[in-house]
Order: sequence, then structure tokens, then C-alpha cells
Amino acid sequence: MTSLAARIAGFPKAQPFVFNLGVAAAKTSAADLLTQTVVEKKSFPNGIDWKRNASFTVFGFAYLGGFQYWLQVNMFRKMFVGMDKVAEMPLSKKLVDPSALSVIAKQIAFDIAIHMPFMYFPTFYVVKQAVQGPPGGNVVVDGLSKYKENWVVDQTAMVKVWLPADVVFFSGPLWLRLPLRHVVSFGWTAYVSFLRGA
Repeated sequence: MTSLAARIAGFPKAQPFVFNLGVAAAKTSAADLLTQTVVEKKSFPNGIDWKRNASFTVFGFAYLGGFQYWLQVNMFRKMFVGMDKVAEMPLSKKLVDPSALSVIAKQIAFDIAIHMPFMYFPTFYVVKQAVQGPPGGNVVVDGLSKYKENWVVDQTAMVKVWLPADVVFFSGPLWLRLPLRHVVSFGWTAYVSFLRGA
């Protein structure tokens, strides 16, 4: 019989999807709380904008935890044939293998040119509008109009952060991809919270 500590330690590997949901929701909520208390100097708990925090938590759970796992693990395996094999190769071999470099480059290009600008940001603004927006408005239209308004600033910041991060993520082992992404995403979420939270 395994000990409780061993079962807890083995949970992320045994249940990666469920683990990812929890980490994404907690991380996104924590990043927004950090931004509100440290950067914006709001008092905890009475000064916190809990509706804003809820929008980040919902987005973190559903999109970053659920959809992103499905996309970057399940769908990438179908879209980028050989992804698993490349992920398990030592870095020294990846750097001299043209087919491995091609698989890595395609994943980076998809994330930067399609996923982030046309999936991540529109979803973020629609979820934010649904949770924080005034009642009676058109959630999708209002959210997408804010997405359009902020396009240049958002995409410029995204490329500066996620392009170098993606080079590391997609060059490393598959099991480390989403945990590393969550580390960078914590800082990214704090930035987005500061820039777009209110």
C-alpha cells in the first residue's frame, strides 16, 4: 500500500489533465491577486475586485487548464507528426536534425501566429466581458471590440514574452511543456491583469 505522500506526489503524472485544471485556475487567480495587492496597492480582502478575480479564475480553469491542454497535447500530436519523438530527443540531437527543428518551428509558429492572437486573446476578452461586463450587453460583440481595440499592444507584448518562451517549451520534453508554460504564464497573467484587469 502506497503512502499518502507518494500518491499525492504521483497525482500530476497519473492525472495530468485534472492537475493542469487546478494549477491553471489557482495560478491565474493568484497572479491577479498579486497584481491587485502589490502593484495596485489594494487591501486584502476588502479592497479586492473579486469579480475581476473571478474572470481570471474562470479563464484560467477553462481555457488555460482545459482548452490549452487539449490543444497543446492532444491536437498538437495530430497536427505535428513526430512531436512526441522530437520532444524525447536530447537537445544536442534536436539542434542538428532538420526534421526535428522543423517540428519545433511549426509548433512555435502555430502558437505565435494562430493560437495566441486568434484563440487566446478573443477568448480572454469574451470571458472577461461575460464575468465583469454590465448586464444586458452583448458579451461576444463587446468582448471582441475590446480585443480589436487592444490588438497592437497585446500582440506586441505577446510576441516579446511568448516567442522566446516557446523556443524553450517546444524544444524540451513534453511532460515539462505545460508546467513550464504555467511558470511563464504566472508573470504573463500578472501583466495582463495589470494592463487589462479593470
